Amino acid sequence: MRRRFGLALAAALGVAWLLAPVALHGQNYVTTSVCPDDNHAAFHACATAKLKDFTPPKTAAGHPDFSGLWRRRAALHEDLHAHPKTADDAGGPSGVVDPADGMVPMQPWAVARAKENVQKFLHHNAACFLSGVPTTMYMTGLFQFTQTRDHLLIQSEESHAVRIIPLTPRPHIGRDIKLWQGDSRGSWDGTTLVVETTNQRGQIFLDQRGRFYTDEARVTERFTMLDAGTVHYQATIDDPNVYTRPFTIAVAIRRNAAPNVELWEEACYEDNTESMSHFRKIGYQVYPGITGAEARALRQAFEKQGGAR
Repeated sequence: MRRRFGLALAAALGVAWLLAPVALHGQNYVTTSVCPDDNHAAFHACATAKLKDFTPPKTAAGHPDFSGLWRRRAALHEDLHAHPKTADDAGGPSGVVDPADGMVPMQPWAVARAKENVQKFLHHNAACFLSGVPTTMYMTGLFQFTQTRDHLLIQSEESHAVRIIPLTPRPHIGRDIKLWQGDSRGSWDGTTLVVETTNQRGQIFLDQRGRFYTDEARVTERFTMLDAGTVHYQATIDDPNVYTRPFTIAVAIRRNAAPNVELWEEACYEDNTESMSHFRKIGYQVYPGITGAEARALRQAFEKQGGAR
């Protein structure tokens, strides 16, 4: 009940874009595709079978060219699991394609922690903080990809959510430097762009059900063009502090079909002070995040108490 009240208040205060269903974008995306089903498991199975069937357009450097405007076809920011349509949620199938049961493989202590999270803390976007990786890729609807020989720039409708991904070999930054969008490095596996991200702040929710990872999480994304209008996007999240094993989500990203469309930023400013004052008056705080060391200590305490809380 408290979570529902908080989300309703968020919408009333102008944070409704957090809850905006994919349907708001109508048919402003290319619907003709070798894999037209947006159901994550079905799309992923189709894409896996057709990954090598398409020769994508190439940049001058000879790599697949992802440049253009794209729309994601998912509402995973609401819930990574299958969830019904409600007053708060657009609904949709599970985005988890591995494990095959569609369930996020959380450790027992982390399941309990996620339930506490939604009772105590606001989604970080309510304070206009960035979504991290991979959440940025399913947070808003429209993206613009701009690609050069050495970088892929991903801009989204989400306020100041910009990713600049190097495509040439270079080491990750020092372990002590933590970034909202993490430190991403791209490389090529045939026609697939593989992006490995480390150095995240561990202050994000993966969805509005309070699922999380720590600052030690490693995320591996794979972008593959299946045809001129379709990208198979998958992200594997590996954080042994929180999960029993790595797990993978998959999302269809469709090329924008609307003519003369522009990318408009849904602007806000960090801390969103005026709106956040209302939340704080009713007891909510922005999720403070969790480090790997804190997670290990919490797991140990949880297990010492017999797994009950």
